[in-house]
Amino acid sequence: MLLDLIIRNAKVATAADVFHADIGIKDGLIVCISSTIDQTAERQIDAAGRVVTPGGVDAHCHLDQPMAPPVKMADDFETGTRSAACGGTTTIIPFAAQAKGESLQAAVDDYHRRSDGKAHVDYAFHLIVNDPSPNVLTNELPALIQSGYSSFKVYMTYDDMKLDDGQILDVLAVAKQHNAMVMIHAENADCIEWLTKRLESASQTSARFHTRSRPMLVEREATHRAISLAELVDQPILIVHVSGREAVEQIRWARAHGLKVFAETCPQYLFLTAEDLGIDDSFEGAKCICSPPPRDASNQEVIWNGLADGLFTVFSSDHAPFKFEGPDGKQAFGTDAAFRHIPNGIPGLETRMPLLYSEGVLKGRISLTKFVELTATNPAKTYGLHPRKGTIAPGADADLVIWDETPYVIRNDQLHHAVDYTPYEGRELLAWPAMTLLRGQVVWDGKQLCSTPGTGQFLKCDLPTI
Repeated sequence: MLLDLIIRNAKVATAADVFHADIGIKDGLIVCISSTIDQTAERQIDAAGRVVTPGGVDAHCHLDQPMAPPVKMADDFETGTRSAACGGTTTIIPFAAQAKGESLQAAVDDYHRRSDGKAHVDYAFHLIVNDPSPNVLTNELPALIQSGYSSFKVYMTYDDMKLDDGQILDVLAVAKQHNAMVMIHAENADCIEWLTKRLESASQTSARFHTRSRPMLVEREATHRAISLAELVDQPILIVHVSGREAVEQIRWARAHGLKVFAETCPQYLFLTAEDLGIDDSFEGAKCICSPPPRDASNQEVIWNGLADGLFTVFSSDHAPFKFEGPDGKQAFGTDAAFRHIPNGIPGLETRMPLLYSEGVLKGRISLTKFVELTATNPAKTYGLHPRKGTIAPGADADLVIWDETPYVIRNDQLHHAVDYTPYEGRELLAWPAMTLLRGQVVWDGKQLCSTPGTGQFLKCDLPTI
């Protein structure tokens, strides 16, 4: 058999093992892995002993999500997925968000219109359930789960998105009946609103006060409540973007009591602190407004420990791209806007994998196998894409990253998203992807994007296997 491609002299890393091998690829699939492949191929790539990992699966990102005017996300499916490819991510799962009063199916149809023919990497959709009407719960949601949309997110905060406890229980019950996965944004909306109004009455409205409106206890309480609701229904859940010690303690308690509570964290909780939102009233801190907000150095260590010891199942970017300048991004309501009106989120699709590889693996905080587990294998299992995605094994898609372990300084003008800043500007890393392959085709060669819009395919998700 003539292979399409052989990657030779690879230090192959999976979630279970690290070993030296050649990787044979045919028709976009890995067909053989051996210490030496004695076959011919149309092409060969010499990995030269470098680490080769599965292509990343970023299971939490936002692209071209509808926003209330004048705000608009900077990245659509073309710009967002090109940045993913250049950062070693070959599969993304953004969100089809239901609008109040509209159907879930309408959200899915709209998201397909936004994504069709644009993506550079493969992609699936989560659902966001904002209006769990009887028809949604009884008809639409079950049908969509069976059609390949097997995960959905609910919010405990944001006025236009939050569900009350009874609504969350209804959604959890549907998930239990159909074996789907529910992601929960856990922050107490009433506490946030009460604190925000008090800050506003004291004229404390600049970007840095965003952190004071969302202290750890509002995340702790909501995490505890989400766990309790899931326990009542006996349904697994995944708490997204966990920021620090108090929420971690709630998840550890749940795990110790045998509950199926999974957790996700993101780069901002390892590399940013509350001080990045400002130590004065400058608008510059708006660049780092996200929810939950970054905490402090001691909480960064808690998150690192949770990554190392298995508390966290998934490491995602929560890429929410808004330009800093211009009329539709962070400055949409002016540079003196109160923090509650500043678009919420930061970019991170391209930098997620290199940050964790450099600061986690190469600085000895996590193992190489743990890196693969967090960035590829577990997300694929959690959201029904494994073993097609997230692993290096015969039969899997040939989604691969060859790592170049040389110094690299993050500069926004070298990134490939459509955002005009990165919160990690100037950070010195020890590695960056030298090459990214999607189904056996090079989409990033270390210097330039090698794919075209439409290279990426839409993926239907099976039920979770984690």
